[in-house]
Amino acid sequence: MKTYHFLIKGEVQGVGYRITAYLNATRLGITGSVKNLPNDNVEVFAQGDEKIIDNFKKYLKIGSSMSRVSEIDEDILDKPEFKDFQVIY
Repeated sequence: MKTYHFLIKGEVQGVGYRITAYLNATRLGITGSVKNLPNDNVEVFAQGDEKIIDNFKKYLKIGSSMSRVSEIDEDILDKPEFKDFQVIY
């Protein structure tokens, strides 16, 4: 299974972005993780059907009601399968 790696840039920390990503991922049945990075970006790993991941990307671009996403970098990696979706603190 492919693992999608997203690096979300903009005003995405301290605005409920991670919990919004978590809620959307679990609703869509995506496994992976989301965490804040020291450089004020947010990192997301996501595994799931390609069409579902495409839908998830739309939610990542929108973010939470208080976030402002300016850019999303995307890669596909070989990583072990995730069992669920986690918020990493």
